[in-house]
Amino acid sequence: METLSAAARADVLAIMAGQPDLTLATIRPDGYPQATTVSFAHDGLTIYIGVGLDSQKMRNICHNDKVSLAITLPYTDWQHIRGLSLSGHATVVNGDAEIQHAAALMTGRFPQLRQMMREPGPQPWAGNMALLRIEPEVISVLDYTRGFGHTDLYRVTP
Repeated sequence: METLSAAARADVLAIMAGQPDLTLATIRPDGYPQATTVSFAHDGLTIYIGVGLDSQKMRNICHNDKVSLAITLPYTDWQHIRGLSLSGHATVVNGDAEIQHAAALMTGRFPQLRQMMREPGPQPWAGNMALLRIEPEVISVLDYTRGFGHTDLYRVTP
């Protein structure tokens, strides 16, 4: 497996920038995977998502922090499928500085969050959400423009 090169990193970042949602797979306590669509923001290869504290995703990650996710760019036919699959670990964001950083990334990518936060009354997520950080270890880049089913597998080094 190759180490992620600068060119491959740029391709991964372009895919992340081109799609606001991903499918997150976590491992349930019974050993079965669970896949859920979530919106995300990123800082380089580090991905941030918000989850409900009482969600199945959160319970799964508390039990086993290994996750996998898929991001697919919009396409009109199979010859133009581009996306990625990524495996790594999810951890709860702690510390005011990183919480503020992750929140700024989320509101930057999803400006409607700012409006929701300004609305009067209790916020539905206040005290009910956690921000998670996903650090990739392995990334598989799918690019059908280079041939049907073409993938490149990379190891991510810190």
